[in-house]
Amino acid sequence: MTGNKIDTVELGTGGPQVGIQGLGCMGMSFAYGPTDSDEARATLERGLELGVTLYDTADMYGMGENEKFIAPFIQAHRDEVVLATKFAISPDPDDPTKRTIRNDRPYIREAIEGSLRRLGVDEVDLYYMHRRNPQVPIEESVGAMAELVAEGKVKHLGLSEVTASELRAAQAVHPIAALQSEWSLFSRDIEDGVVQAAAELGVGVVPYSPLGRGFLTGSFVNAEKELGTDDFRRQQPRFTGDNAAANAALLDPVRQVAESHDASLGQVALAWVQQQAAARGLAVVPIPGTRKRTRIEENTAATRIRLTEQDLALLEPIAGKVAGARYADMSHTSAGRE
Repeated sequence: MTGNKIDTVELGTGGPQVGIQGLGCMGMSFAYGPTDSDEARATLERGLELGVTLYDTADMYGMGENEKFIAPFIQAHRDEVVLATKFAISPDPDDPTKRTIRNDRPYIREAIEGSLRRLGVDEVDLYYMHRRNPQVPIEESVGAMAELVAEGKVKHLGLSEVTASELRAAQAVHPIAALQSEWSLFSRDIEDGVVQAAAELGVGVVPYSPLGRGFLTGSFVNAEKELGTDDFRRQQPRFTGDNAAANAALLDPVRQVAESHDASLGQVALAWVQQQAAARGLAVVPIPGTRKRTRIEENTAATRIRLTEQDLALLEPIAGKVAGARYADMSHTSAGRE
């Protein structure tokens, strides 16, 4: 597949044109332990060669360090890429494990200025509200974000981990191009209303962690023991204790499907997410994260795999058997507020 570019799609009605698979950049400098910076930068370049144009970061990833890390690449290819970043999660500088969710207008303005400065750009293509603070009316938050569009600091608006009703309320204030939420063979709670609302409103869906944070690649025999001490997954219920072993045992159907397609487990997981676009009637652009060129080549090749009805039937029961919640605290997810 080397040299073959992936297809493109409009991300939401009136949204940006992007490759049908994006790249989550968080792990290049945050959350997953030590990084080979040269290889990570080469991965950004390789992704673009393969047609990946949506590059996703956030101001809280390493307290701005991830935005700084990808900035040279973004600046070098400004007219070729769609830059997505996020605001709302404000870590305590003295204790990054403590976080405040800020959706108020003054913070939104402070956040965009910080992101523009770190990224070295005049405008963000897609600006997400990373998490929702229910104490601030969503109409107020989206209204403040809309002001940034009017001022030329942001092109398109996105939301992350919002409910169906919150998405509808936001759309009534300003067009929302994309909804970013976790969606994979392991995590399907957004199918209980959120996906339907997105399809109804013409909002694209950008699934994060489409590989189950690595579980769906078959990388772990015992995740709790294999992950480094500085890997944030050690804090997630699905990767700890009996849950880790139980979830590793759920991959047999994925292996069976992978063998029939001469594909990797990760490619099957990504193909399943990609096919939700046709099944659900909306744009779906997953953003698997990787720091290696070989992995982005593998991931983009998954866009050309077509799972059969028999494959889909084998994979269907997996999510219902997953042990443990997506996060230790689900209150800041859409499922936690439904």
